Amino acid sequence: MLKQGLELKQTQKLSPLQIQTIKLIELPIQELEQRIKDELEDNPVLDDPQPTEKEDDEPKDVSLDEINEDDSIPGYRLRVNNYGKDEKPQYNTFSVKESFTQSLMDQLGFRNLTKHEYAVAAFIIGSLDEDGYLRRDIESLVDDLAFRANIETDAEEVERMLRIIQEFEPVGVGARNLRECLLLQLKAARRTPEVENATILLTDHFQDFSNRHFQKIMSRMGIGEEELKAAMNRILKLNPSPGGQIDDSYNDQAQQIVPDFVLNIEDGEMKLTMPRFSIPEIRVNRKYASILSETTSSSSREQKEAATFVKQKLDSAKWFLEALKQRQNTLRSTMQAILDYQHDYFLDGDESNLRPMVLKDIAEKTGFDISTISRVVNSKYIETHFGIYPLKYFFSEGLKNEEGEDVSTRELKKALRECVDAEDKHKPLTDDQLVMEMNKRGYKVARRTIAKYRDVLDIPKARLRKEL
Repeated sequence: MLKQGLELKQTQKLSPLQIQTIKLIELPIQELEQRIKDELEDNPVLDDPQPTEKEDDEPKDVSLDEINEDDSIPGYRLRVNNYGKDEKPQYNTFSVKESFTQSLMDQLGFRNLTKHEYAVAAFIIGSLDEDGYLRRDIESLVDDLAFRANIETDAEEVERMLRIIQEFEPVGVGARNLRECLLLQLKAARRTPEVENATILLTDHFQDFSNRHFQKIMSRMGIGEEELKAAMNRILKLNPSPGGQIDDSYNDQAQQIVPDFVLNIEDGEMKLTMPRFSIPEIRVNRKYASILSETTSSSSREQKEAATFVKQKLDSAKWFLEALKQRQNTLRSTMQAILDYQHDYFLDGDESNLRPMVLKDIAEKTGFDISTISRVVNSKYIETHFGIYPLKYFFSEGLKNEEGEDVSTRELKKALRECVDAEDKHKPLTDDQLVMEMNKRGYKVARRTIAKYRDVLDIPKARLRKEL
């Protein structure tokens, strides 16, 4: 039996301006600049004036304030007055190294391969993770090549192409596990006694090596403590993550990350600027402005339709510029709230002064939604006198010390790292002992917290930190 009824639901509908603003807030500064260029290209009514000597005697474009119309479009000057002191500053940037995949593809291009072999090898390169490892088994790659790339191959050919890739720089790339990665690097190294012993150690005694069973290894390999130390030291010099080691000499395609904010300290006071945020003056093309000004109640249908088109485009521009201004205000207010909250830290960059801070804290200070703060923080950077940092860096949860004061998890991690660095490596501290050491430093932490932070900091368990 069907049952009908009415149900009232309260929903919140975002205005076009709110939707536009949300989209712009998410963009880092370089993408924002491109978005502005796209708007200028897509909206035929608008011009981005680039003054030249020839323009002195020509009719200028007009601002919306100059357009005389009755009620449809309010006077609106399409300009954001937020230029810095220098409208063409030399912006500070820092490089992100070239795409790991692109580097391997460049090396692949130098190999004498058939078109089919090249396609198979290229697919393998695209399957590597960011550390340079191949985490897929060969049979899965064969299936993927067939179904996703329409390339028929077999396990033998995939293995052969993988061996070619494993000859590329950085050495160790294309390995399927840590042991293979390290062995590839030892294979490429000059043959010395420690390299030979390290190769045998990883090939035949990897499990014992991982578990630090040193006496068993020396007995089975027939070597002494000094020889084992030399082999282990050679292994420790190898790179477990070759994917992150592309050198700066590969800089043709380096991206540039530009800080959205710049913080300077002047006479002990923090001065926040957004120098990159300089929107060009956007003006109405005179041709379209005349369509509006010349349209009357007695105009033809075609003229009225043209005027309606112009009004729609001007309305679109109005929302866009208003959204830009709201983005500017939202970013500045959020960054200023972060500076106020972390005032002592930003004066000198001392991590011990970094307070616990979550998105909710800044949302409460600014009055913005937590989702808005999250969008502001994402992919944004600030340049300070002690370095360039993503805004996410300044957020962390906290615990309390023995005085009941809040301390950030970053401060706790730093203290834990110091405890581990200072321990006797012949008798590493267990998690229970690390709890005691942290308590001595004034931090009340549970054993499970120590274990959690060890994992985050990539610190092995005590038995795995033991040294000869």
